[in-house]
Amino acid sequence: MNVLDENIIASQRKQLESWKIHFRRIGDEVGHLGMKDMDEIIPLLHALHRPTFFTMDEDFYRPQLLHAGYCLVYLDVYPDEAAQYIRRFLRFKGFRTQAQRMGKVIRLRHTEMDYRQIGIQKEIAIHW
Repeated sequence: MNVLDENIIASQRKQLESWKIHFRRIGDEVGHLGMKDMDEIIPLLHALHRPTFFTMDEDFYRPQLLHAGYCLVYLDVYPDEAAQYIRRFLRFKGFRTQAQRMGKVIRLRHTEMDYRQIGIQKEIAIHW
C-alpha cells in the first residue's frame, strides 16, 4: 500500500491517479489531517499492512526509523516533481515490489537515491 503524506500537493496526487498509481492519503483515507510526524504517523504506519510512505518531510530520513513492516521515502525534489519521482521509484529495479521496499528508509534526489536498510550499517547510494 502506498501512503502519501498530506504535504504532497493536489496536482501531484492527480497526476498519480492519472497514471493509475494507487495510494491512500494521510487525512483523507488514513489517519487525520495535521497528524504529528513521529508521534502519530509512525504508529499509524505500524498499524497498516506493509505501507510505503512518501513524504516531502526530511525528518523521515533517519536510520533510527528503520522497521521491517514499512518503507519511508523522503522526496528531496521540488513539490511539483513529486509524482514523477514516485512513479520513477516504483518502477526502479530493486524497489518494484512491496517486499523489496520493506525495511528501508530512502531519500530520492534528482540524480540519485540514498537509502539505509535493516541489517546494513552504511548508507547506500544509487545513481539513476
